Amino acid sequence: MPANASSLIQPALDQLDGQPAADPGEVPGLLERLAQVPDPRDPRGVRHRLTVVLALTACAVLTSATSLLAVGEWIADAPMHVLEAVGLHPDPRMPQRDRLAESTVRRVLARLDGDALDAALGRWLADRREHTAGGGDLRGLAVDGKSLRGAARAAGRKIHLLAALDHTSRLVLAQLDVGDKTNEVTRFRPLLDTLTTSLGRP
Repeated sequence: MPANASSLIQPALDQLDGQPAADPGEVPGLLERLAQVPDPRDPRGVRHRLTVVLALTACAVLTSATSLLAVGEWIADAPMHVLEAVGLHPDPRMPQRDRLAESTVRRVLARLDGDALDAALGRWLADRREHTAGGGDLRGLAVDGKSLRGAARAAGRKIHLLAALDHTSRLVLAQLDVGDKTNEVTRFRPLLDTLTTSLGRP
């Protein structure tokens, strides 16, 4: 579900809204999940690995960045140890030259497979929930739709998502774009399929 350039952030990142910031010990797991997202770019001339772009963007959203401009500002101010934790190693003599630009984030998100990013983030959030809650097979889930504020398709249609939310942790474990040619009922089964994949169920 790619977002056009007018969107505040990629809709898949919306599930990170309101979640606590990632601590350093969670970064390797986040990078592992984000590595599952296919890179839409031509490898020639790629300066920053996709996992670096996505991890820094996700960390910015986890710290309440709600626009691409805010994401770019957060990345520009991120301390060196944060950059190194996600695999970015700027030249200490000219650190700003090697930093990730907001324009790069914008271009990557515009071309990215949003469903793949959504699934990767859902799996990471599920991993996070299992770690903090100690796992367990019994859980209560709520499924509901929501329209994203400030995000729209090129034709002006609002982006409407169907999401599965964990009652205990309040984590969004999976979400799908409903689309303008269908409805929430028809997207319920695909949402469950995405959810079972996120939770590692057969």
